[in-house]
Amino acid sequence: MEVHYLVFILSLFWHGCHGIMWSLAPNTQKCLKEELHANVLVSGDYAVAEAAGQRVDYIVRDSKGHILSQKDSINKGKFTFVTETYDTFEVCFISKVPPERRGVTQEVFLNIKVGFEAKNYEGIGEAAKLKPMELELKRLEDLSEAIVQDFTLMRKREEEMRDTNESTNNRVLFFSIFSMVCLLGLATWQVLYLRRYFKAKKLIE
Repeated sequence: MEVHYLVFILSLFWHGCHGIMWSLAPNTQKCLKEELHANVLVSGDYAVAEAAGQRVDYIVRDSKGHILSQKDSINKGKFTFVTETYDTFEVCFISKVPPERRGVTQEVFLNIKVGFEAKNYEGIGEAAKLKPMELELKRLEDLSEAIVQDFTLMRKREEEMRDTNESTNNRVLFFSIFSMVCLLGLATWQVLYLRRYFKAKKLIE
């Protein structure tokens, strides 16, 4: 079975992802992969064009193979999961056609939302009996918190990259000094060796 990967940019926390559509050939699978941080809510809506005698399954898993969501013979539906650790996650749609049938290409639509965009604020408002203004303030509060977390992570990454650069520079410096010392030592040894050799041959005093 052929495997195709569609790598696309998912915002880490507070940007939503618009729906995408692609054609899924018979007996192939296509996966969407992205890195996400811990404790991020992810929700997805999907729809698959029907085709007689063939089916499409989907599976959501992390880089270690842990299954977060899975369903066979899908038509349309939703999935939701929360990331536990910083990892690479993938959503795969798998076409399966019996050998005796001639398969056809199926259209697959997927809409993924990440972070606060994945929350159901209507349900939250009904459960907490919030007024429209209070619900909007709640949404803006979550958005502000997500932006702060995003900038915090960016700052942490910048610090990690700076530390890595400084460590690399120090290692390169030490390696350069070590190389120069080795070259000087080798050159000195060659000079002394040649001097003794020429003296032994009485070519020099």
